[in-house]
Amino acid sequence: MQQINWNYPTNIWLGENRIKNLDKACQNLNIHKPLLVTDSGLGKSKIIKDTLLKLKNDNISTVLFSDVVGNPTGNNVSDGVKCYKKYNCDGVIAFGGGSGLDVGKAIAFMVGQKVPIWDFEDIGDNWTKADTDKIAPIIAVPTTAGTGSETGRASVILNEEIGVKKIIFHPKFLPSIVILDPVLTVNLPKKITAATGMDALAHNLEAYCSPGYHPMADGIALEGIRIINKWLPEAVKNGSNLEARMNMLAAASMGSTAFQKGLGAIHSLSHPVNALNNLHHGLSNAIFMPYVLSFNKDAISNKIIKICEYIELKDKSFDGFLNWILDLRTELEIPHKLSEVIDEKDLQIDRLSKMALADPSTNGNPKKLTEADMKIMYEYSMIGKLF
Repeated sequence: MQQINWNYPTNIWLGENRIKNLDKACQNLNIHKPLLVTDSGLGKSKIIKDTLLKLKNDNISTVLFSDVVGNPTGNNVSDGVKCYKKYNCDGVIAFGGGSGLDVGKAIAFMVGQKVPIWDFEDIGDNWTKADTDKIAPIIAVPTTAGTGSETGRASVILNEEIGVKKIIFHPKFLPSIVILDPVLTVNLPKKITAATGMDALAHNLEAYCSPGYHPMADGIALEGIRIINKWLPEAVKNGSNLEARMNMLAAASMGSTAFQKGLGAIHSLSHPVNALNNLHHGLSNAIFMPYVLSFNKDAISNKIIKICEYIELKDKSFDGFLNWILDLRTELEIPHKLSEVIDEKDLQIDRLSKMALADPSTNGNPKKLTEADMKIMYEYSMIGKLF
């Protein structure tokens, strides 16, 4: 029998206005001077200003670092490490969407390391090179319901020198406390709510379909898909519905918890276009989803039928599930073809295909993949042709 290690999430504080407990989270982790890491847009927002004021009133001196782009880079991380050390911070509050969370976690990790971040790429036992005693404590506060980075043990960071997204891994990337407050997501635009929600769906779906023995991940993924089916359309239509927002935050955290089992070609195809074409990760996952599903049909039909039964679709077949995905994307105004968001002349398919095959997510795909497979999936997604 296989010998397998299972890991599960951290302390999660969920509920309306739980952001008001951020001072208690800092106290619990003995953080006195946190570096609050977020993206450049959110850094100017009322949410951040109110959070900084509340922490100040709670006698917690907080340093803001918001030099983070949508597809975060190694330079974002190194600049954040310099800021952390300059102001003698003693912990990190990773705040925002996937970019803010990923960079915040990476900064907390890298403040105590002496080798480049790329030496900790999620390959083999690279993570064992780290000095674990010098990793700063992390609090994660997601403001989108998609990446689930708050319950993940990795960050996806773009190596600008080679134009490739790298997955940087260490068990202590996992934040010690997560605050899931639906109020923070209420003002998300519909398009971002839809794209991030489809990202959460991709995580749960690929985790469930990935081969390997992990019944706990399978159970979480199934329930995550059910929650998304019920609440994502409502969260998009009625962003002020706190119940819908709370459920989507939970589903996103569940997806990241489940995908320790593995991901697949949806992510393999997405990461290169995120890196080279600066396409939103959730949007690219949503676009590639039906093409990868139809490519993998022979290997996943039985699992897809189980999903249909669990979420109570009327048509409990592979085609019924695929139609549900297509209908959901239409309802959420997700483009059907990659060519709707990227001009053909800007798509370097040969280069993308090589990058996709080399992506760590490829190993979790239900069917063994070749560079030719990646190329044809890119080509089909450009013209809207399913397998």
